[in-house]
Amino acid sequence: MLPSRRSFLQTTGCGFGYLAASALAQRQAWAAGGVGFQPHHVPKAKRVIFLFMQGGVSHVDSYDYKPRLLKDDQKIIDIADPRTVAKTGKGSPQRLKKPLWEFAQQGESGRWASNLFPHINRHVDDLCFLHGMHTEGVAHGPATLFLHTGTTSFIRPSMGAWVMYGLGSENENLPGFVTISPSLGNGGPRNYGNAFLPARYQGTPLGRSGLPSQEAKIKNIVNTAWTPEQQRRQYELLGALHAQQMRPGDTEIEAVIQSYELAWRMQNNAPDALDLAQESESTLQLYGIGEKVTDNFGRQCLMARRLAEQGVRYIQVNYGDNSNNPAWDQHSNLPKHGDHAAAVDKPIAGLLEDLKQRGLLEDTIVWWGGEFGRTPYAERNGTGRDHNPAGFTVWLAGGGVKAGFAHGATDEIGFQAVDGKVHMHDLHATVLHLLGLDHERLTFRHAGRDFRLTDVHGHVVKEILA
Repeated sequence: MLPSRRSFLQTTGCGFGYLAASALAQRQAWAAGGVGFQPHHVPKAKRVIFLFMQGGVSHVDSYDYKPRLLKDDQKIIDIADPRTVAKTGKGSPQRLKKPLWEFAQQGESGRWASNLFPHINRHVDDLCFLHGMHTEGVAHGPATLFLHTGTTSFIRPSMGAWVMYGLGSENENLPGFVTISPSLGNGGPRNYGNAFLPARYQGTPLGRSGLPSQEAKIKNIVNTAWTPEQQRRQYELLGALHAQQMRPGDTEIEAVIQSYELAWRMQNNAPDALDLAQESESTLQLYGIGEKVTDNFGRQCLMARRLAEQGVRYIQVNYGDNSNNPAWDQHSNLPKHGDHAAAVDKPIAGLLEDLKQRGLLEDTIVWWGGEFGRTPYAERNGTGRDHNPAGFTVWLAGGGVKAGFAHGATDEIGFQAVDGKVHMHDLHATVLHLLGLDHERLTFRHAGRDFRLTDVHGHVVKEILA
């Protein structure tokens, strides 16, 4: 027999109270510095915008100037190529290949950069280059997973999930971790997943790689079928039913409840946050929106700025595709780098300028880079470059790093990091440090042991801190 209205309200009344108590408890935990909501030390940055260049940009064609490659172009030398070593245990002869783009010193800082990224070069005095990067994994899958989670094979929480676990969100009406146009391959959802962390810390994808960024929206955010009052009644009923299912330590049910709460609040906030029509024509032009080559990635970068402005904690902007040879992966057609650079150069420069003009760059870390670099020697009849995890370049801007600064170096041909070496674990530790998190203390107990993003490795690169 169906329960009466009076009986139903008696048995579910506590559920309505739970909804309010849950939100109140979250705010109280934040104010009291509870676990997951208090930095370990005074932060220099509040948020991260990670510009992921999927496939691996060639550092020796962009930011790592090596005169020897010009001098010894086409010269054959023995190199411990990582793929050959993995197969045979020894190196092999390789033909050096000069950069296809011309290098020059840029800005007042005189940092070397090629004309592959002319728009970004105008902001070189705001950038902090890490030239001694090295990482794990020779193939895209393991290296990309390592970039995002600190492991090449296991299921571990993504960096954005760790940041959310450590700091929470600045805006309770929007997701705290958003990834724009993520790829379905080379890690896929694991790159923004929560793994064994509570489910509420996973990233929210907007669109996916291969689709126009105009479709990078939160689906079904507006309900045109029901009135606001009908939606409110449905929300309260679902909340009551979920509360009945709630058990201590049941993070999945808790995440479902919180997702409904967030979805309810997002209906009045997310559409505006992602509405680029609210921007001025001059801002749209700054990002290259409306221009055929730059429109797609320009929209992604402008969405990132709007989300950062709204308090989203970790925003990833992905430039890639869903093929087996993602974006920057030019094994046999290195000139294709020029097409990809043309698509991202102006939007990234526009993002840097826009953040700076709005005072957001001071407390926002902008992180640019791929999963690895590319070899200084030729591949496929001399027309491309292979993967290179042994030495490559990334850059950071804002958020407490030195501006117009370069740290570390690769050898004289750009093959291996030799000075100021920064492992990917070190970069993770440094970004966490800038956000006020100690990578050794940001732990979560699972399966009988404590886990962290940097495992048992990593150190903060203090040389780049402003």
